[in-house]
Amino acid sequence: MRLVVTEFLSLDGVAQGPGSPDEDRDGGFTQGGWLVPHMDEAFLSVAAGWIAGADAFLFGRRTYENFARDWPKVTDPDDPFAAKLNGLPKFVASRTLTTAPWEPSTILAGDLATEVAELKSRPGREIQVHGSATLAQSLLAAGLVDEFRLVVAPVVLGQGRRLFPPGGAPAGLRVVRNETTPGGLVIQVFESAGAPRYGTYGA
Repeated sequence: MRLVVTEFLSLDGVAQGPGSPDEDRDGGFTQGGWLVPHMDEAFLSVAAGWIAGADAFLFGRRTYENFARDWPKVTDPDDPFAAKLNGLPKFVASRTLTTAPWEPSTILAGDLATEVAELKSRPGREIQVHGSATLAQSLLAAGLVDEFRLVVAPVVLGQGRRLFPPGGAPAGLRVVRNETTPGGLVIQVFESAGAPRYGTYGA
């Protein structure tokens, strides 16, 4: 399976708390819900197409607990997101969780790179990471990410957990999709392209 990371970002790269004011107040973050005013039908259509390609999901602990709290309450069989999230295999990378009640779920408590590489070797289309920015950083550093799907909102937050923090792993990427929705969300899809390339500008 390919490993695909989907992240909502502010213009200054913050991935924390896009969905509601109380979603994630870790570190004193007070600006949650910044993505919601810009969501529109065009974005939801793209997102539904993405999730239709999933055969499994991989989460960090914090995102898993939030999703496990909320998504089982969505019981509409025609909801494209709930049907996939509630029904497909879920893996949560955590060394603190002892139970994962959102079935079917499996805790990955060993070496992350080894266990995720094994998941990728299984037959299927995509194992998708949604949110879980800290986990995504580790996966990028291990060379395991095949594709980034970034949804950038037209807002600068000035604080919060970033997907690509200072000191993170360098990576070369190839643009495969770039569009803007009526609500102002910029959808950017990148494939991994190995190490960054460098050059010298000459006039």
